[in-house]
Amino acid sequence: MLDDTQRKLCDDNTTDFSDLKALTINCTLKPSPGGSHTDKLLGVAEAILVRNEVTLEQVRLVDHTIAPGVYPDMTEQGAERDDWPAIWKKVEAADILIVGTPIWLGEKSSVCQRLIERLYAHSGQTNDKGQYVFYGKVGGCIVTGNEDGIKHVGMGVLYSLQHVGYTIPPQADAGWVGEAGPGPSYGDAREDGQGYEGFDNDFTRRNTTFMTWNLMHMARMLKDAGGIPAWGNSVDLWQEGRRFDAPNPEYR
Repeated sequence: MLDDTQRKLCDDNTTDFSDLKALTINCTLKPSPGGSHTDKLLGVAEAILVRNEVTLEQVRLVDHTIAPGVYPDMTEQGAERDDWPAIWKKVEAADILIVGTPIWLGEKSSVCQRLIERLYAHSGQTNDKGQYVFYGKVGGCIVTGNEDGIKHVGMGVLYSLQHVGYTIPPQADAGWVGEAGPGPSYGDAREDGQGYEGFDNDFTRRNTTFMTWNLMHMARMLKDAGGIPAWGNSVDLWQEGRRFDAPNPEYR
């Protein structure tokens, strides 16, 4: 799964990440036990996390009944079933979230869009500092497919994560799409029997490595700092009757 450089980085690491928790959410359209190309590339990031003793949980979202909507529990809004509240507990506990999605018609999967909508359902909740509940967490994304669009999909996913409050470190996306047009996807066996598509792609391996380490480093920094300082970003300040008096009448 990991190459020599990736293993050496893990083996020579001196930073303790063992108190961090990570969650990977695979937004493939394929239910278990079917294969998933996205799962294979997520596996590289997961291997780096585990070798650095980060506690890891994995969710394949399509295996669960996630009701559409933007409320924390859609059964309270009339849905017959909603598995999201149980998954939310994993999201809430995780310091690191990595979203994996395939590309379909140039966009993230419908499952990934539903994930983003359900994350947004919690965007009004706050932590004990009065900040939005996602403050202090870091996010990244993995993209796979056999058509163009890694940067486009990454842009949309990472924008959504930062909008609800996630911190996005440098180079927090990675992916593999192969040649344009129909063809093999990441992890498919090559026709000549010489390995698997994408496994030896330097660009993908490097960016996946950068993303994972940057997520761990940023999560470490935030945890050690007690999160993001609450001065200037606390929702409590904007509650009725809690605002500071403006220093000049023209601003009142």
